[in-house]
Amino acid sequence: MKSLMTSTLYLAVGATMALGVAGCNRDADAAVGEAGSKFARVVSVDPVREQTQPQQECHDVVVNRHVPVKDPNQLAGTAIGAVAGGLLGNQVGHGNGRTLATVAGAVGGGYAGKRIQENRQANNVTQSVQRRCQTVGQATDKVVAYDVKYQYNGVTRSVRMDHDPGDRVEVQEGVVSVSDARDPRQSAQ
Repeated sequence: MKSLMTSTLYLAVGATMALGVAGCNRDADAAVGEAGSKFARVVSVDPVREQTQPQQECHDVVVNRHVPVKDPNQLAGTAIGAVAGGLLGNQVGHGNGRTLATVAGAVGGGYAGKRIQENRQANNVTQSVQRRCQTVGQATDKVVAYDVKYQYNGVTRSVRMDHDPGDRVEVQEGVVSVSDARDPRQSAQ
């Protein structure tokens, strides 16, 4: 039983040392990756934000409004129509027929005058131009790039990237060469 515990203890110590060495290699300023790629350690990543504000769009609109009616009972139209109809009826008949034609002409003319005035009042509109505005879009605050500081062989440099690179970037002669240098261990997570 003691030898099993001792073996387990040696195994745990060995695994801890291996993980510690792997962690040290990952944090080193200059590391060599797969197929001879060189990587620099990322020191900081600062998002670059773009803010947009809602915009106001305006345009002119023609507005029709009914003119307020001054004679809601159409008395003027009725009176003018009755007089005109009575005069026409008076011209048509003779004797007692003339009186009947005058009354019939006045009644018919009054009715026609009232309808004519109603139609004119219903169609009497004025036009004006009004400016109408509306807010379009929403305020946004989005990340459009990342300012990345990295360290390679003791030299700290900066580069703007289209994504957060993680903890390392691929370099060529000390300068970031690939903007898509992601740690393969991160993409497996």
